[in-house]
Amino acid sequence: MSIFEYNGSALVAMVGKNCFAIASDRRLGVQLQTIATDFQRIHKIHDRLFIGLSGLATDAQTLYQRLMFRHKLYQLREERDMKPETFASLVSALLYEKRFGPYFCQPVIAGLSDDDKPFICTTDSIGAKELAKDFVVAGTAGDSLYGACEAMFKPDMEPEELFETLSQALLASVDRDCLSGWGGHIYIVTPTEVKECTLKGRMD
Repeated sequence: MSIFEYNGSALVAMVGKNCFAIASDRRLGVQLQTIATDFQRIHKIHDRLFIGLSGLATDAQTLYQRLMFRHKLYQLREERDMKPETFASLVSALLYEKRFGPYFCQPVIAGLSDDDKPFICTTDSIGAKELAKDFVVAGTAGDSLYGACEAMFKPDMEPEELFETLSQALLASVDRDCLSGWGGHIYIVTPTEVKECTLKGRMD
């Protein structure tokens, strides 16, 4: 078993019309044993920027703390919030710095830029960025998420339709992966509001 699969995870971000959604499962396991069913994988950096961290849970928590530290320093120095593109470069640099003993994480970054255009991106464990115009996936359920999102995605969805599409894609995908699941967590972010929902899924 790969170290990335040790705790199990499913992460996905998708863009809509001037909005985006980011979702994850809630299971924390140790291989096939479930430890917790309310694990938080998606973290808020500021109101228009979120990061999801799949992979090894301990590394994900450490990485989140280091990223928050860097972002707070940036806020103090610049007196503004970081743009999603800038934050993606920060994440990439932070991971690449540790390339010989990497954080076993695959981050998914999603945010709204100043002109309300959604930005999504993912990197591998040593910071190689992959930008996308439609959706990005990560975690042990990544393969089935690719299939579900590919089938369900439509450009320029409104927030309500985006929520429905992403929820269905996530729930369908985690049912095909025994290391992730146990419900879901989804954030819908528009220029004016952030909506957070908890999804009920199969409890096995």
